[in-house]
Amino acid sequence: MFLYELQPGESGTVTNVSGSGELTFRLLEMGIIRGTKITVDRLAPLGDPIVISVQGFILSLRKTEAAMISVKPTSKKGQ
Repeated sequence: MFLYELQPGESGTVTNVSGSGELTFRLLEMGIIRGTKITVDRLAPLGDPIVISVQGFILSLRKTEAAMISVKPTSKKGQ
């Protein structure tokens, strides 16, 4: 499952960050690394951008960037 598939209020643990180059390096620098918990806070009306919480920070990612991040769901909305 990819990060963009999670709904607001759902969480997941990063299993992989795919790709190469500057964008992947930037995601890793922001703390999006394997084993990190990510929570989707909000989605824009058309699904882009996605607002997430990771390691105490609030970040905004484009859907194409979120498609590079594989996650294992850990909690559903309301749990």
